[in-house]
Amino acid sequence: MAPWTAFSHSGDYPFDASRVRKEWRRLHAGDLEPLPEDEALLAAWALYHAGEFERATEAGLQAGPAGTNVANKATSVYAHYLEPREKNRQRLFLQVAERAAALAAAEPDNANAFYWQAYALGRYSQGISVAKALAQGVGGKIKSALESAIRLQPRHADAHVALAAFHAEVIDKVGPLIANMTYGAKKETSLNLFAQALSLNPHSAIAKIEYANALVILEGDKRMAEATQYYEEAAASSAKDAAEHLDVEMAQTELAS
Repeated sequence: MAPWTAFSHSGDYPFDASRVRKEWRRLHAGDLEPLPEDEALLAAWALYHAGEFERATEAGLQAGPAGTNVANKATSVYAHYLEPREKNRQRLFLQVAERAAALAAAEPDNANAFYWQAYALGRYSQGISVAKALAQGVGGKIKSALESAIRLQPRHADAHVALAAFHAEVIDKVGPLIANMTYGAKKETSLNLFAQALSLNPHSAIAKIEYANALVILEGDKRMAEATQYYEEAAASSAKDAAEHLDVEMAQTELAS
């Protein structure tokens, strides 16, 4: 595989292990990843927050199972925002899903092992089409993994966002009746999960973006003004690291289009 595309604003987010440790609670308000004690692992997280996604992935994988979540997060953010080639993007998401599933099997109390499995499968599904992924049985794996993440960590805001988006996307693709009967996907559940996510992590730009998208899917034009407001709030957010920068940038691009 060709070298990864560089994050063009890495100099804007200088992180080292000390700064990561100091700002950990804010940086990980969405995923509640436990603060590692190992300095090498903190250094891997510093690379991630600075936008050095390829190096963060390599450092995480070198750290063994304890580094799997940072490797998976770095790979997933890179694949979603920066990898320009669809084939490579899908391959990266499948790698994350495989690593995360193995970690979940070895560490069944690791909420983020389940979360990154679901996230990667969800993005992979969007790439091949949600309808095709549902036909392949991927939907059940995503829903189960996200529900496991929330059961293990009830305040996991990012898992709430992902599960809420899952409900909305399934309804969008197969209709509310089949979505409910086949996948247990409901509009009310999606909206409630988004509300919980924003309550748990109110500064999250990606939560506001996904909520706005879901409002349009589930409610149509009558919620368009509200959806636009959430996009505007996301676009005006102050990014604390490279990943948040990419979220904010996406919202700004959508508003400008």
